[in-house]
Amino acid sequence: MPTDRLTDLKNRLALVQDLRASAAVLEWDQETYMPPGAAEARAHQLATLKTLAHRRFTDESVGALLDGLDGLVEDEFDRALVRVTRRDFERATKLSADLVARLARAKARALEAWKRARQNDDFAHFAPHLREIVDLSIEQAEALGYERRRYDALLDEYEPEATWAEVDAAFRDLRAELVPIVQALAEADPPDDAFLHRPYDPERQWNLGLDVLRAFGYDFARGRQDRSAHPFSTAFSVDDVRVTTRIAPDFFPTGFFGTLHEGGHALYEQGIDPALDRTPLASGTSLGMHESQSRLWENLVGRSRPFWRWAYPAVQEAFPDALGGVAEEAFYRAINRVQPSLIRVEADEVTYHLHVMLRFEIESALLDGSLDAADVPAAWNAAMEEYLGLTPETDADGCLQDIHWALGAIGYFPTYTLGTLMSVQLFDAAKRDLGDLNGQFERGEFGPLLGWLRAHVHRFGRARSASEILEETTGGPLDAGPWLAYVREKFGAIYEASL
Repeated sequence: MPTDRLTDLKNRLALVQDLRASAAVLEWDQETYMPPGAAEARAHQLATLKTLAHRRFTDESVGALLDGLDGLVEDEFDRALVRVTRRDFERATKLSADLVARLARAKARALEAWKRARQNDDFAHFAPHLREIVDLSIEQAEALGYERRRYDALLDEYEPEATWAEVDAAFRDLRAELVPIVQALAEADPPDDAFLHRPYDPERQWNLGLDVLRAFGYDFARGRQDRSAHPFSTAFSVDDVRVTTRIAPDFFPTGFFGTLHEGGHALYEQGIDPALDRTPLASGTSLGMHESQSRLWENLVGRSRPFWRWAYPAVQEAFPDALGGVAEEAFYRAINRVQPSLIRVEADEVTYHLHVMLRFEIESALLDGSLDAADVPAAWNAAMEEYLGLTPETDADGCLQDIHWALGAIGYFPTYTLGTLMSVQLFDAAKRDLGDLNGQFERGEFGPLLGWLRAHVHRFGRARSASEILEETTGGPLDAGPWLAYVREKFGAIYEASL
């Protein structure tokens, strides 16, 4: 009977998800509390758990259950479970347990090497680990298979069905639109943002971030925030979704907007239908859609004028020495200043995508063999100069600033830009349905927006694809037009410039 087979499949998948969640707990601990001396032991522990999960998931009995359920399941979520599990199963069975174990160990070691290299500005310490990650990623891509480029096999893990060629074409088109906008804003008088670089008490920054997360709807009974070298979010179940951030004592945006960004990810995971928990559906449908949520709450809400009409009095009260004499409008303009910068996570909304494009090009070159790991700093600095007119004085502020390659997440970076484009499409659809969002934000009312996102995006997890969600909510496919219109309107007003 299909019902019995479906129950058996769900039971088997629940065990796999438990093993994966246990590994994720160890990874979270490694980035937050684990003593550095435990790195080698943690590498073996993660390899063990991930290998066990891989073997259980790729067992022939899972394939047999899937074969017995094809075309026989009626419920929407159950049909999606069979479809998504089939996709994951076919990918996973192409990877040997040995490769899975070697990747897990390499990532755990690379993470600790990256932390030390970044702290000491010592790329040479990280280079051999990066080379190993690249070599293993190439091995992974070859095992998974691809039609044109190795990059496609890895990108498909984060943005299913997307290809290098599609991303490259989209980036070239977007860059052609972005460059004139950046040039026009560079010729205008920039807002003063010197007060953002004054001392801001770290503990008050921390508490402020928690207060805003609560206001947005993040459930601290099912989550928490901790500190890490690079902000991230992680979920062990829909009832245990955690975020981290980092605080800069002399630059307010670092901690605040990092918290909002990761909070957006976490709101997505907390909003997934509980019925999907302990199945492969209990996660974001793609990294692009996931980034749409983080970028929406960070930028479309958190950098908006209506949000600061509500939030600024409390922020000004928390930091009277830094902001006591700073008007709300001056603060709003400062946090939206467009200025080429070294650090991606602190970049403005306009130049941000140039950071993403740079990383996309470098990791593409690493995968196709035209760039060696040892030469990444030089390639990075040359691209920074070309795209942003800046050259990092240190690798810590250059190619060591991001954690992704240490985690083996090659193919991830394009999703930041894809998600940013999605965010405006979704936000426009929410405004169409909900009416006066600006008035709601001014009153500190974020529940209607969160409720809309829960209904149209979050609850489905992976049961609906990113393209299906976009079509359903916006009436069309991924489109850069709404984001470009948003940028021209917002920054044209701030800079009093014609864009």
